[in-house]
Amino acid sequence: MQFQNQKKTFLKKLDKSKKGEIDKPIKQLIKIINKSKNYYTTSSCSGRIVLLAKKPGKKKGSKWLLSSHKKINLKQANSALKSILETDVYFRFEPLILHVAAKSIEDAQRLINKTRDIGFKRTGIQSTKNKIIIEIASTEILNTIIAKNKKLLVDNSYLKILIKEANKKLEQNNKKIKRFENQLKFITSC
Repeated sequence: MQFQNQKKTFLKKLDKSKKGEIDKPIKQLIKIINKSKNYYTTSSCSGRIVLLAKKPGKKKGSKWLLSSHKKINLKQANSALKSILETDVYFRFEPLILHVAAKSIEDAQRLINKTRDIGFKRTGIQSTKNKIIIEIASTEILNTIIAKNKKLLVDNSYLKILIKEANKKLEQNNKKIKRFENQLKFITSC
């Protein structure tokens, strides 16, 4: 009963993300997980392409110049890069990441096995102290510096290559999400 109470309390809370809502590409996946009697989500990101401006060595003060859960193009990237106000700018692709509470270690292991089979290789138990939390993530990460000391280090031809690679990774990510949804229909009924 403790798990169900934790789940009920947690799912009533407001979304504290910058966006304030679940990303559209994973709304159905989150719904399936949260309908399950043995799991619920605690945080999520469907995967995104990001241009991130930040000062070296500082965690605070980062600024998203661009953040998209959809494919991007050169025009969007160049528009975001028009005013490089920060010292460094990174071009990133970040794959899906989910944090899921599980009712038991056995439930956690069942979910981990399924997600790894789908291709979410960076998946494992993150915590067992107050509740069992699983982190589900993938390895399709792209992270490279494209501006330093307010100066762009790449030309449009290289930026096009980065965009093409990030868009390809986003497409692969979205296919995994769909496979994950299909697999969950079977294990969440357990």
